[in-house]
Amino acid sequence: MSILLVTSSPRGAASHSTRIATEFAQKLVAADPSNTLVVRDLVANPLPHIDADYATGIYTPAEARTPRQAEVVGVSDVVLDELFAADTVILATGFINFNISSTLKSWVDHVARSGRSFAYGENGPKGLVTGKKVYIVLASGGIYSEGAAVQMDHAIPYLRSVLGFIGMTDVDVIRIEGVGMGPDAVTAALAKATAKVDAVVAQARDVAAAA
Repeated sequence: MSILLVTSSPRGAASHSTRIATEFAQKLVAADPSNTLVVRDLVANPLPHIDADYATGIYTPAEARTPRQAEVVGVSDVVLDELFAADTVILATGFINFNISSTLKSWVDHVARSGRSFAYGENGPKGLVTGKKVYIVLASGGIYSEGAAVQMDHAIPYLRSVLGFIGMTDVDVIRIEGVGMGPDAVTAALAKATAKVDAVVAQARDVAAAA
């Protein structure tokens, strides 16, 4: 199994989403030595925001693209190739202004591409990135999975929508929430997230052992 880990928090070593997602990916690899891991760190290596050259270049035949168009479309090709090659995708992000990080949004903009990850036909749009298992690891200072603040969570609904649009509908969420509510809340949130990760890993280990 090929695992793609995409991290995006600007908090570096202090990031809860990066920590839990990285531990998750490493545990999946340890559970089955045949598993491989590709890591895309969107903070260390941010993707360029899409621009006019990208918007025109993706609809221009490769041989007719300008050098700049070829460069920016090439970036999209690389991240799309990584995505298509993966069996399991782990997306890690902090909850920033009620949505995902801008770095992860740039990744979405490069992989949600007409003709590559989705196409329009007689019956409307069809996602082309199929057969993937996706885990979203989301860290937030408050509680947004329940209660009055649910309506302010634009991160998970957005990711489910855009991932589903390009064909990835098997999506689970691992929340690390309430980390802005003091040390005890951080400990509890990390423990809850780790327990969910360990349950997934245990199941993966059982599958590998039975294979």
